[in-house]
Amino acid sequence: MLQKSCTEERGLTVLHLVQPVEGGVARVVTDLVAAQVREGLRTVVACPPDGPLAAGASTAGARVRAWPAERAPGPRLGREVVTAGRLIRECAPDVVHAHSAKAGLAGRLAVRGRVPTVFQPHAWSFEALEGRAAGMAASWERFGARWNDRILCVSESERLAGQRAGIEACWSVIHNGIDLSRFRPARESTAALRASLPPPMSEGIPAGVPVVVCVGRLSRQKGQDVLLRAWRTAAVGGARLVLVGDGPCRDELRRTAPPGVVFAGATPDVRPWIQAADLLVLPSRWEGMALAPLEAMACGTPVLLTDVNGARESLPPGHLPHCLVAPGDPAALAAALTTLLGDPALRVELGRTAQDRTRSLFDVTKTAGAVLRLYQELVGQSRPTTRRRTER
Repeated sequence: MLQKSCTEERGLTVLHLVQPVEGGVARVVTDLVAAQVREGLRTVVACPPDGPLAAGASTAGARVRAWPAERAPGPRLGREVVTAGRLIRECAPDVVHAHSAKAGLAGRLAVRGRVPTVFQPHAWSFEALEGRAAGMAASWERFGARWNDRILCVSESERLAGQRAGIEACWSVIHNGIDLSRFRPARESTAALRASLPPPMSEGIPAGVPVVVCVGRLSRQKGQDVLLRAWRTAAVGGARLVLVGDGPCRDELRRTAPPGVVFAGATPDVRPWIQAADLLVLPSRWEGMALAPLEAMACGTPVLLTDVNGARESLPPGHLPHCLVAPGDPAALAAALTTLLGDPALRVELGRTAQDRTRSLFDVTKTAGAVLRLYQELVGQSRPTTRRRTER
């Protein structure tokens, strides 16, 4: 208890070890860090210096340390583990919070239980892989769980997926939260919002023409290839589809896109695109709990999702028949697009109820408060000599 009282007096020091540095994970970490700084925590973010996370975390008030790490495990893993260990010793944190599979791998190998450690998968790595690679990833997660004091999942379905994979751990589920002061319905008209966007969106869209937006890294995970196949067969009239983001699948998606699909590229602020949209679609193959749909729903924009981890927990129960389809099924996605784009009144009602749910359940200040209580619990509890990672 002495350790807890001392850390409470001087404020907890938390080191966030993070890879990747873009997309939803970067936004989650940036928002969490900003809330933690406001609460008086001393927050350090160790991440690769290239990418929006370093700048965003610094602006949020965190101390940023360079941790050169590639997105996937490779021949540099040993050096990445050593560097992570050195940063952790220099920062002397009360808690290490490792985000996503790569940081979870390097961080837990570096710490090995010597500092209270939280691992947050942000979607399981083994769900992204197939065959032998998926088996190896699941085996590592089962083994590495001995070196985290808690696995923090962003949805109950993500936790259940870990348990089904045989991971024995002490678990916490804390939903993703968003900054509700930023993500809210726009005051401007839809026409004014669209006119403020880059060309070709700003060049004028006829009144009544729906705009569908997909916000996410252009990658296999986010399923934009499935969306493009669905778009070819959906009865969408003159509706426009905008892909907001960049990533490794950009060139292939551009090559296969039907006419009229807009590639907006990466943007530091997705709000104008979300607020100008009639519908946000995220056809992911796997997730923990995706951030973009929460941001859209907080703005009053209805969403269409695939039934991956976190989706059902994000949506109001009454939305499931309209707004949830099986992953990897372009025919089901096309049918749902046809229904939603053909019924403006339904979209308005779905947007209203989605906004109510999101603003009541997914506030980042509530998320940050729950994470802080988790840190305090881990720092304050006695740490047995024999590390046991699951309640028996």
